[in-house]
Amino acid sequence: MEKFCQAAFGIAAALAVVLAVLPSAGCRPAPADSTAPLPAAATVLIYTKNGTGYVHENIKASVDCLKKICAAHGWAYEVTDDAAVFTPGKISGFDVLVFSNTNNETFDTDAQREVFREYIRAGGGFVGIHSVCGSERSWPWFWANLGGKFVRHPKLQPFEIRVVDADHPSTRHLPKTWAWEDECYFMNELNPGIHVLLAADLTTIEDAEKDRYPGRVFGDVFPLCWYQEFEGGRQWYTALGHQIEHYEDADFIRHLAGGIAWALGRNEFHKPTIQAGRQKP
Repeated sequence: MEKFCQAAFGIAAALAVVLAVLPSAGCRPAPADSTAPLPAAATVLIYTKNGTGYVHENIKASVDCLKKICAAHGWAYEVTDDAAVFTPGKISGFDVLVFSNTNNETFDTDAQREVFREYIRAGGGFVGIHSVCGSERSWPWFWANLGGKFVRHPKLQPFEIRVVDADHPSTRHLPKTWAWEDECYFMNELNPGIHVLLAADLTTIEDAEKDRYPGRVFGDVFPLCWYQEFEGGRQWYTALGHQIEHYEDADFIRHLAGGIAWALGRNEFHKPTIQAGRQKP
């Protein structure tokens, strides 16, 4: 396990240091106005476990970017792809769990799944990036916590994204119509409790299978980013982020930073207390 537990420091001081070194690194931190007020001592888990199957090449880039976002905001962080982190004593030390491009089986045991669920129910924050919607494909509760389950995507291509809600720290910096190139993920099992922030304009996407799914489920749009408060936790998910270079894009970095900031909102005054309990249904 790669562990980075840094002492928290003031946001302004952190930004000054990071801005001095990031231009050559490519991944610029989100400006301070892209986040809500946060506790200085927030602790973030950056989790990247993949089961058997396709593994994204963007994981290192995403982790490097997330580490710089954390440093810029004075958040301590730990990076791991080891599911052994999901024990009651360990996981309760984190204010938010950031699943970055996990896919397929994300846990090794049902006991780990239950620790994750109890963390959420105790008020924990959760952030999912890109292929996380393809994680735990046999666990309905995980789909509900994330907000949906991966079905398919057309080829990577440029398309337009509509900002459905611009009054959110992850979207308020974006233009009303955001030109982007990515895989447009289509999902089912959408949790009716999600609040959609971004949606793909399907009229700008080349997709020979569009009539099969999603068809006209959402008309000419399809949700790509949302937040919700599910079973006591705070969840934010973005389907964007397939390309390595996305994690060097200033707008996308602010998008991620704002989502993490929102997910941290409930954890200003406590860390979740986790108890071992039931197995997954």
